[in-house]
Amino acid sequence: MTSSRFGGALTAAALLISSPAFAHVTFENGQAAPNSTYKATLRIPHGCDGKATLKVRVRIPEGIVAVKPMPKAGWKLETTKGSYVKAYQVKGEAVSEGVTDIVWTGSLDDAHYDEFVFQARFTAAYQPGATVYFPVVQECDGATEEWTQVPAAGEDPHGLKSPAPGVRVAGIATAAQPVKAGPLNLEQPWSRATPGGAKVGGGYLRITNTGADSDRLIGGSFPLASKVEVHEMRMEGDVMRMKPVEGGLEIKPGATVELKPGGYHLMFMDLKEPLKEGQSVKGTLVFEKAGSVEVEYAVRGMGGAAPAEHKH
Repeated sequence: MTSSRFGGALTAAALLISSPAFAHVTFENGQAAPNSTYKATLRIPHGCDGKATLKVRVRIPEGIVAVKPMPKAGWKLETTKGSYVKAYQVKGEAVSEGVTDIVWTGSLDDAHYDEFVFQARFTAAYQPGATVYFPVVQECDGATEEWTQVPAAGEDPHGLKSPAPGVRVAGIATAAQPVKAGPLNLEQPWSRATPGGAKVGGGYLRITNTGADSDRLIGGSFPLASKVEVHEMRMEGDVMRMKPVEGGLEIKPGATVELKPGGYHLMFMDLKEPLKEGQSVKGTLVFEKAGSVEVEYAVRGMGGAAPAEHKH
């Protein structure tokens, strides 16, 4: 790979692996379990036309209850409460009113990035597969950014200029059985959706070696990409760098290696088409000793995180 091509792949990978859709206001985790409590971490990546952000306003949609914002050092926190259109059942109790708006007031320079956190409960008003949008307004000195656009039915939210950050209600998933390849157990292969025009994607999973000898993950195949490479992201000084893992990724006896965003991962090179949320795409992994193993990647949203049972 030439240095210019590698640099382009690194830039694209940074979007996929660390912070997708970084120019927009987004949630760190764009997926919530149905009828459950969700920790919302709202990312503010920039100010308004170069001006510092002075207020962050979040409107809470109907059907989202039990909202508790987290105080933020150096920022004034205010909430507005009101009645819901109807009462919602939460742990056997009817809830008919609560927080409808959250406002943080402070100062965030345009050159800086920050996060604003609140807790909320998704009620049965939202079924698996639904996406819930939280309108957000940034107020700056003489300027405003309104992240309030909600896509119409069938419209691609990534095509909107100022989309409201959304959270998709996941299905009630059952844990997939590990794929066995000799002494290797392969668990929860997944990927992230990619924006249109992206040329690289990321692949993640957990590999456990139950045998007495080491093995190495040396590559694989993916039907929507020209090749699959094993890469790693690591800090060198103050710079995050990505590079191929020379000779393959070693899986030592008795060890578990997790391929995840920001660390070891698979790179799907030269994508032929975007990866779409909800897809399941079959591919293969190639090991030095175990050989070729078929796996199926579940494609999660751009802000998707690893399967819940494997978060640390």
